[in-house]
Amino acid sequence: MGEVEVIHSWSAPRSLSTSLMYSFAQRDDIEVLDEPLYANFLRVTGVDRPYRDKVLSKMDSDGNKVLNEVIFGPGEKKYRYCKHIAKQRTPDLTADLMKRGKHFILIRNPLHILPSFDKVVPPSFSELGLAGLASIYCELSELGKAPPVIDSEDLQKDPEAVLCGLCEDLDIPFQSSMLRWEAGPKDYDGVWAQWWYGSVHKSTGFSKPREYPATLPVQLYDLLEQSMPFYKMLRNKTRKTFQTSPLRPSLPDPPLPVPENEKILVWVGDELVARNDAKVSVFDSVVQGGDGVWEGLRIYNGKVFKLEEHLDRMFDSAKALAFVNVPSREAIKEAIFKTLNANGMFNNSHIRLTLTRGKKVTSGMSPAFNLYGCTLIVLAEWKPPVYDNTGGIKLITATTRRNSPNSVDSKIHHNNLINNILAKIEGNVAQVEDALMLDKDGFVSETNATNVFMVKKGQVFTPHADYCLPGITRATVMDLVVKEKFVLHERRISLSEFHAADEVWTTGTMGELTPVLMIDGRVIGDGKVGPVTKQIQRAYKTLTEESGVLIPRSE
Repeated sequence: MGEVEVIHSWSAPRSLSTSLMYSFAQRDDIEVLDEPLYANFLRVTGVDRPYRDKVLSKMDSDGNKVLNEVIFGPGEKKYRYCKHIAKQRTPDLTADLMKRGKHFILIRNPLHILPSFDKVVPPSFSELGLAGLASIYCELSELGKAPPVIDSEDLQKDPEAVLCGLCEDLDIPFQSSMLRWEAGPKDYDGVWAQWWYGSVHKSTGFSKPREYPATLPVQLYDLLEQSMPFYKMLRNKTRKTFQTSPLRPSLPDPPLPVPENEKILVWVGDELVARNDAKVSVFDSVVQGGDGVWEGLRIYNGKVFKLEEHLDRMFDSAKALAFVNVPSREAIKEAIFKTLNANGMFNNSHIRLTLTRGKKVTSGMSPAFNLYGCTLIVLAEWKPPVYDNTGGIKLITATTRRNSPNSVDSKIHHNNLINNILAKIEGNVAQVEDALMLDKDGFVSETNATNVFMVKKGQVFTPHADYCLPGITRATVMDLVVKEKFVLHERRISLSEFHAADEVWTTGTMGELTPVLMIDGRVIGDGKVGPVTKQIQRAYKTLTEESGVLIPRSE
């Protein structure tokens, strides 16, 4: 007899925990204990079970005595595997339970548990145990011992891969014997086995998951909603290689352009949520048909630049699309200010402000289905200007044409951006920053994301806003051009005029003023950022430093 290294398995009922115990029992270096704290749980909680008296008569109900003498007692094998159910971690147990040994957590989707849960015990939130597992995960993490998490469905799909990964995480060698066992009862089964273990006694290994889920009883829907957030939280802690499906193949987490945006708070509907929880309903109009309007806002020196102008355009767009139950201007401002304060974003940041027609009562095109009011999204990110405003960019001309007012009026700043996206794809393929878009008559309209200006012989030109978006930054720059004593022309401009221009720049909230040095392989001017461009850039920078709506902060 000697000291044994204890492995604690934490799970909820009906999660393949017994199969996993049988798996570990096949090793030549391990002994297993089936829920050694069950009697203590029955004594402390007083809950009724059909086998309650039998358990209390055959097992020690003093939990801390069990911890010291059974779980952490001496043994003949190198390892001792203890199968625990989350709810059996009662408050009377000492901290040794969590501090000593190695721990891992086994989870199962409640959607696969609930349809058959009530064979022995009526289903309830506490009986499902997912909140208890989440609590165990958090407590172990605080102790610096974040436990591995495995999902029973992954275990069923590929037992060897999951067991190999678990053994690696537990720093024990994998043994292939863990994949098979003999059918029938085991001498280490708990006394409750005849009530719970009928199916597993027929097994000789991990069974494949059901191809299709059983029907969920309607009366259990609320319980599913209550439990699912805890399952998802733990599911996100499993190995990335197992977080896959035929519809979502395994991909590494991509690096973010700005790593600080990994942990931001986003306003969705009427509340702030963490980035990974920032979602809208599948019934929302923006999902159903791109039915929403949006604005881009930039933050400078504790102020929101051109806030009122952007809100004016948002409300105009919403009215043009016949939105109803639109939030008030003050409510939208409050959501913006709360989001910025919560994230500490008072400079060098950008907001994607979206207002959708809202959630529908059923899928379909008709706005008559929109009976919940609009959905507001305030997505604030740390985001410097997206283009090289010092060195300049290159453009190509897209074959995709800008929408005509005969189709969708560009003065409506709507979310259905497929027209622009197709042009952007052309730019990506050509390995340039953006793509110029022409109108139906072949005149230059704008790029896929910005408005455009050109300079010829000291005079400034920009296309009419008949087909392009009349941008807020565009209007600001037009005013600055005049204030800086340049002649401004707003007219139709052909592509060849842009090719032959002395200077070209683009304007937009995301990119500010960006010099264009080449279009379709033609060098613009002398291939350098021109003097007019630089002068307007300086004027714009001064304006952003001096103006804007102050972001209120709590004292």
